[in-house]
Amino acid sequence: MQTLVTGGAGFIGSNLVDRLLAGGHTVRVLDDLFTGFRENISPSAEFFEGNVADEALVRDAVAGCEVVFHQAAHKAVQRSVEAPLTTDMANTHGTLTVLKAALDAGVRRVVYASSSSVYGGAEVVPTPESQVLMPRSPYAVSKLAAEHYCRVFAELYGLETVALRYFNVYGRRQRPDSTYAAVIPLFIDALLSGHRPTVHGDGGQSRDFTYIEDVVDANLAAATAPADVCAGKAYNVAGGDETSLLDLLAALGRILEVVPEPNFAPPRAGDVRRSRGDGAAATRDLGFTCRVPLDEGLRATVDWLRTR
Repeated sequence: MQTLVTGGAGFIGSNLVDRLLAGGHTVRVLDDLFTGFRENISPSAEFFEGNVADEALVRDAVAGCEVVFHQAAHKAVQRSVEAPLTTDMANTHGTLTVLKAALDAGVRRVVYASSSSVYGGAEVVPTPESQVLMPRSPYAVSKLAAEHYCRVFAELYGLETVALRYFNVYGRRQRPDSTYAAVIPLFIDALLSGHRPTVHGDGGQSRDFTYIEDVVDANLAAATAPADVCAGKAYNVAGGDETSLLDLLAALGRILEVVPEPNFAPPRAGDVRRSRGDGAAATRDLGFTCRVPLDEGLRATVDWLRTR
């Protein structure tokens, strides 16, 4: 199968690329290397360097592909608060560009990386896909707008699309030294270095942490599930567990055999208090269920960061 992975030099995209190559598929990568890293790109993949908002480049990268895995995005909530126009160009316009190029090229399916942030501070926890969507940041708004474009392209043009709402992905290749780095690599890096990790807010806010291998499995399942069941729909990718930041720190302390002593900082704009996904719809329609428990995923992530 000929595939394109946008954002294929990034954390999630590069792990997906590796799995696709291992499965015998032909893979192209499109990435502008703004947050991705050239070292993440397998030499077995064909590389297109540039932005997903570049129509000509996207058309070239999509030509002849059967499936497009659209991972490219400006992912940080805080960055979107600081630069909403840039975030919208990459996430909303970039997704529309990918969808139009895919439609014109006769692509069978586009699997789109959405986000749990589209729910905002959901009242129902665990949160099903039917919950009212109330995004609280420009990033979340852009991901939801792109979801609507995916649905419209499925309904109006017949392009098969599946949106996956990721819940706090972590694991191999998620780096602590990148701008707006995620909490797990930052916590691990601080503890490995003997520093005090920074906790924004009181640490009682909870997240549904999802290991990278489960997210890759979800993408592969979304690429092959029956179109009459899943096309035009959005699905949670979540283990269904809820862990506070202080409990996360304690778990990492046990793994690393240290006693974490956090520094507390003001809450960050756009953050939600609780996040936990209901994965029943993905199990029913995609045949996908998260399998990696948090402790196992954290140990694997610690091992990877130790070897860097």
